[in-house]
Amino acid sequence: MKRIMLCAAIGASVATLTACNDNDNPPLNSVPGFVQGEIQQTSYDGVTDDLLTAGLGASGLAGAAPAFDDPLNPTPAELRRLAIYNNYRALVDTSAGGGYGTFFGPQVGAEDDGLIAGDEFIAYMTLPGTDVPFTVMAQVPDSFDPERPCMVTAPSSGSRGIYGAIGTAGEWGLKKGCAVVYTDKGTGTGSHNLETNTAQRIDGTLTDADEAVQFRADLTDEQRAEFNSNWPDRFAWKHAHSKANPEADWGQHVLQSIEFGFYVLNEKFGDPVGTVAVRPTITPENTLVIASSISNGGGSSVRAAEQDTDGLIDGVAVSEPNVNPKVDRSFTIVQGDGPVITEHSRSLLDYTTALAVYQGCANQASVNATAPLNFLNDATVGASICAALADKNLLAVEPGATLEEQATDALRILNEEFGIQPEQNPLAPVHFFSRIPQSISMTYANAYGRAGVEDRVCSLSLAATDGENLDAVTQLSATAEAALFATSNGIPPTGGVNIVYDDAVGQPTNLEFSTSPGAAGEDYGLEALLCLRSLAQGTDAVTGAALEGEQAELAAAIAEGIEEVRASGNLQGKPTVFVTGRADAILPINHTSRPYFGLNQTVEGENSNLRYYEVLNAHHLDILNGPQFGPGLADSYVPLHHYYFQALDLVWANLTENQPLPPSQVVRTVPRGDVANPLSSDNLPDIAAEPAPEDRILFEENQVVIPD
Repeated sequence: MKRIMLCAAIGASVATLTACNDNDNPPLNSVPGFVQGEIQQTSYDGVTDDLLTAGLGASGLAGAAPAFDDPLNPTPAELRRLAIYNNYRALVDTSAGGGYGTFFGPQVGAEDDGLIAGDEFIAYMTLPGTDVPFTVMAQVPDSFDPERPCMVTAPSSGSRGIYGAIGTAGEWGLKKGCAVVYTDKGTGTGSHNLETNTAQRIDGTLTDADEAVQFRADLTDEQRAEFNSNWPDRFAWKHAHSKANPEADWGQHVLQSIEFGFYVLNEKFGDPVGTVAVRPTITPENTLVIASSISNGGGSSVRAAEQDTDGLIDGVAVSEPNVNPKVDRSFTIVQGDGPVITEHSRSLLDYTTALAVYQGCANQASVNATAPLNFLNDATVGASICAALADKNLLAVEPGATLEEQATDALRILNEEFGIQPEQNPLAPVHFFSRIPQSISMTYANAYGRAGVEDRVCSLSLAATDGENLDAVTQLSATAEAALFATSNGIPPTGGVNIVYDDAVGQPTNLEFSTSPGAAGEDYGLEALLCLRSLAQGTDAVTGAALEGEQAELAAAIAEGIEEVRASGNLQGKPTVFVTGRADAILPINHTSRPYFGLNQTVEGENSNLRYYEVLNAHHLDILNGPQFGPGLADSYVPLHHYYFQALDLVWANLTENQPLPPSQVVRTVPRGDVANPLSSDNLPDIAAEPAPEDRILFEENQVVIPD
């Protein structure tokens, strides 16, 4: 009994299920050693509040955003509610007719508005070798059956916070009665107001006190004061400035979240030992665990499956995963009778900095004249970008070439040199307008290089800007800062904080409206974007010359950081499903899902259980399919989200009923055309158990073969 009490007192064992284990004394349930501080637990009744919708229900998620009683001092519950609302709607189209309430949504399969009762556990954790905290959360619905335990991982998509996968893996897992384990993977809001030293607690409330927060920059008070005197009103952001390259550890974040989930489940359902301890009864051996999520979260679960040495994960189901496959040019990729792709598996930073540099010009090509929402891009700025690229000999055009010739060549470069599929072209302009390639380029260059906010990589910083005063730096309003936990997507521009070009003509200016030194007019800070491109490719983006000094050192650090995030392709035979939209213009398929499929076939061969489903007329951001965004979107594209849920269903059936996974295939969806017609099964055919030969995706003779 003394040994049992001693083990119960040791709450910091690294391996939850192995602490104090010998033949005579089975292991006790212990708080994993990577958990930092207290674990906060909240119970939700499923009536006034709940796990999935924060009490809003399916109808509330589709309605107006919830408000704060006191905008300057929102409560943790109010911040959670708005965070769930915003994160759900950022990834799921909740408009009428787009599939919400028919194919997906909290209300589908529910007797009411989809509220789910249960317990929520949240804490900080760290990885060995770093003291930078990240957030972990486990949700256990009241429908969880300890006799048939299951768990789904839900690492956040993009750079989102802890609720970033609530509407994707969270919804599917909770409705299945599984525990869902979330992690923000070292990203999330994590904003640090350098002027006031204010940051977010784990519940999103603000503090300037010396206490546990999501992130503060690694600066002494003296260093921060000096920085503020030179660059006032700036912010540091966790993903960009933690100096931890969190993506390198996304797989470990997911594995630790699973261990945390087992600890939580056994605290609830384990065998009591006296009054102070329990023995685990829910273990990896008797629990079905599916690693899941979308985008960056999907990539994180893939990496976790590759790194799973303890048999924690049984299967994988992901959508549009951000995977940077190890470069293996022993195989090629071909779609139909199109060109053979040999230069696949480019890194995220490589192709994204190319999009940041060239897309502003490519928007002006006549073939993009009707691209959805392209009219929102400033044509004058686009023309300036084209002219500057031509002057720098970055376009293959003759002197005096027309704008059309310049823009057409910029588009050619993206398609032919960077492997961007033509199906992705129509969506690239709206992503450029939404500042997606620009924000990814800035954040990931900093993260891969482990740069701090004080480094101001490529003369870029983060601050609020005044749209009425030449987009100059200003203080972020107190109400906007108070809401950041709930409104930010973790990667500025977001929540009122923009990317600022400190070397812009005149004064530090919002990058979007800035003029590079020597430029004839606004050019979207092209010099800063070319600087990021230089760091990504390791040579000067304009001259091709070797980089020198600090820039060369940073480029080398970035290259090392990119190698740290490369995926091995070895899923250890785990049944796995990837679904990806062919029109994905954020994570181009020739550098993500397609080459990962080829790499996996090369590495695992006949032992591979990976299936790849490429969905036509689907892209990365289903939210753009809402009719409020105008023609060319809702009428032309279908929700990839529907096929993500199918992927989860297929992996579940494989693991629980031994149903075979369908062969890899192209899924031929049918856009609805008139948005007055709600989506039906005619638009969204199921992934076929036996696809037609002309629809099968194959790996043969060292080539990934994709049907048109």
